[in-house]
Amino acid sequence: MSSRYILLLVLGIDALVLFLQTSEISISVHEASLLYGNSSFLQTFIKTSLYLLGQNDLALRLPMIMLHILSAVLLYKISSKYLKDTSTRVWLVLIFILLPGVISSAILVDSAGFVIFGLLLFVYIFENYSIRYSYFLLAMLCLLDGGFIYLFSGMLFFSAYTKNKFFFIYNIVLLFISLYLFGINAKGLPEGHFLDAIGLYAAVFTPIIFIYLFYVLYRRALTKEVDVLWFLSSSVLLFSLVISVRQRIEIEQFAPYFLLALPLAAQTFVSSYKVRLKIFRTNYKIIFYSSLVFLFINSFVVFFNKELFIIIKNPKEHFAYKVYVAKELAEELKKRNIYCINAQNDMSQRLEFYGVTKCNTYLLKENIYTEENNSNVTISYRNKVVYAASVTKISNK
Repeated sequence: MSSRYILLLVLGIDALVLFLQTSEISISVHEASLLYGNSSFLQTFIKTSLYLLGQNDLALRLPMIMLHILSAVLLYKISSKYLKDTSTRVWLVLIFILLPGVISSAILVDSAGFVIFGLLLFVYIFENYSIRYSYFLLAMLCLLDGGFIYLFSGMLFFSAYTKNKFFFIYNIVLLFISLYLFGINAKGLPEGHFLDAIGLYAAVFTPIIFIYLFYVLYRRALTKEVDVLWFLSSSVLLFSLVISVRQRIEIEQFAPYFLLALPLAAQTFVSSYKVRLKIFRTNYKIIFYSSLVFLFINSFVVFFNKELFIIIKNPKEHFAYKVYVAKELAEELKKRNIYCINAQNDMSQRLEFYGVTKCNTYLLKENIYTEENNSNVTISYRNKVVYAASVTKISNK
């Protein structure tokens, strides 16, 4: 079978699984804040989908799934410069879509998925088309999202290395514009979170892949095999580790840049593998298949995480608890002919997405008890109560 057909099959299965996931989860507090909060390009993008397809979970998450699939295609195109064998490029795309951080960016409404797509689009245009298209795209990205601020800082180092003075000045201007429009998070007292940052990177990329990506960037720095991908991924990684000494980093701001090192890592791995005789390739095979096994296990846990509620004593300790309950709670309230309610703990915006607006007719108060009674609303998964609340009608007298 042709590698391109295999690629289409992989992306098709990936899209199908993501579409199925949309019916399993609810809108989170962060997603509701993005949808109903301050205006942004991503908010407009999502609201356009909701306007065209109706207010439902599929319409909410379809734009992120589309960006994810397009990102995978762009990665396949970009990697042609580093990997001549098309089958190897398909393997790289498979690893990309199985990364835990990539899966979350594909299904959750967040700027991370948009930043990944924007970065890959920029690299593809930068390496394949006239430089003036890159100038235009950089200006567009500067205005669309604050997550691209590190793109301009990375390109500063690249333009200084290539001695392109105009490009250097251009990126300085864009950097200051982005800082003015979106700012940068530098809050809090100095605290040491370096090990936390390492742990976050390892969780997003899995430990084996993170270590190997770090090794490849370090090795290329020593051998001076550097290009635009190296500058973008290494400069942002270094910056994130430096500021982690002072404050806790938001991994979704930095992980998209580290993803750009994947083609470099694949190229290094393949070249190291091929120069060795077959009897000396065992260690490389072990590393590759171990990474793939870990990725499949992680993906399986992510896609079937609902089953974990059965074994977790406190449902709120579930790592994905924030994307559950709201949809089922709204359906339960509607069964009781309750279409507006005063909810607590940031639940109001989540319920509003499912047609239960805010008012003072009823009061919803989360209950620490799980025993069901006439005044309680309970949400259960796999016969395990994960949410309990009391609904009280408020007297206007």
